[in-house]
Amino acid sequence: MNIAVYPGTFDPVTHGHYDLIERASRLFDKVVVAISASPGKNPALDIDTRIALVRDVTTGLDNIEVIGFSGLLTDMMTEQQARIILRGLRAVSDFEYELQLANMYRVQAPELESVFLTPAAENSYISSTIVREIAKLGGDISQLVHPKVAETLRKHYHT
Repeated sequence: MNIAVYPGTFDPVTHGHYDLIERASRLFDKVVVAISASPGKNPALDIDTRIALVRDVTTGLDNIEVIGFSGLLTDMMTEQQARIILRGLRAVSDFEYELQLANMYRVQAPELESVFLTPAAENSYISSTIVREIAKLGGDISQLVHPKVAETLRKHYHT
């Protein structure tokens, strides 16, 4: 089975993330969306909320599994019996960082391959950081995220 893992913090999951997940679901037998606890990043939403939101957003995509993890990505890849790391690239600056990560993963686990997808043009400017900032300030994020995500962020920041 051709299993890809799409790791990230997903704080929150955006239309850009969904775009990559949906397209990956057509390319691979199974896509594991692996949500990192990422305590060093101090996420706005707890991991259980992020897992639930990604599950809500990906309802209807039959070959998607959503999990949480902490620790090394390479260890989790072994647990999932996956050999493909899926990452998104929005800009050249993303490429430089992702190339460093891909090379580091290759040193840790040479059997893993990194695959990069670019988002659709209409999603290329969306980042979780921008979505959180707009939500904090009470702005409209409805064109950037699923309605459940927008509602969750509204409650998180304004309740």
